[in-house]
Amino acid sequence: MPQVVLVNPQIPPNTGNIARTCAATATELHLVGPLGFEISDRYLKRAGLDYWPYVKLHYHESPAAFQIIHQQRGGRLLGFSVRGTENYTKYQFQEDDWLLFGSETNGLPGNVLSICDSTLYIPMNEPGVRSLNLSVSVAISLFECRRQLGYLQ
Repeated sequence: MPQVVLVNPQIPPNTGNIARTCAATATELHLVGPLGFEISDRYLKRAGLDYWPYVKLHYHESPAAFQIIHQQRGGRLLGFSVRGTENYTKYQFQEDDWLLFGSETNGLPGNVLSICDSTLYIPMNEPGVRSLNLSVSVAISLFECRRQLGYLQ
């Protein structure tokens, strides 16, 4: 099953909303530090409502610590970025994919993008809009991945 990875998330409500999406889809959520908030942050908990017991949450102190876990488990690292090279709707997802998203302010750092097997983007029609909200981007991408893999039947 695909997994969601947030690298250096900064805004607690976004992470809480993503945790709720992961809980609803039984998707593992990996948080890679440093984080812009405490895991116990009340805004984080409020956004996730009472679904935290259903979140398969993993915390990694750094990208290097996360990479050790990824190497043990295997699978492709798919970095989502406004500068990605492949449209996510045309990409063929696989069961063991890791969907990586960067911080709300800076996106994925270069050292993380450099280890990705592919970089994907979500097409937007208005060039004046820099990016979508992080929680929206995760939901769009995760559900397309799940649709392709037959999880939405």
